Amino acid sequence: MTTGTPRTTRQRSAVSALLDEVEGFHSAQDLHAMLRRRGDRIGLTTVYRTLQVLADADEIDVMRPPGGEHLYRRCSGGHHHHLVCRACGRTVEVAGPAVEKWADRISAEHGFTEVSHTFEIFGTCPACAGR
Repeated sequence: MTTGTPRTTRQRSAVSALLDEVEGFHSAQDLHAMLRRRGDRIGLTTVYRTLQVLADADEIDVMRPPGGEHLYRRCSGGHHHHLVCRACGRTVEVAGPAVEKWADRISAEHGFTEVSHTFEIFGTCPACAGR
């Protein structure tokens, strides 16, 4: 009898462990390359599939930068947003109570329910700005 939970494989464990080790957001292709350099025999399709499973389970965050591919990162629990440096990729998790109130108000005005959202702010971090 299945429980609906995907089974843990060696490849899934490797992707999950790598996300625990690296900082910042990374593309599936970058993560795949890191795994291959470590000697993990894993296909790119498996990396994409695993990232989708982890995202669906809210174990990782997915960022969709304008004009770019999806980026993935292990984040802390709870709903939050990201402040991301365009130059180095440094990411800071931030709360956004004003954004939450606005999303709730706009959703209610239009009769939407079960609403979710993502919100990223892109800029230049102090270290990169000082260069």
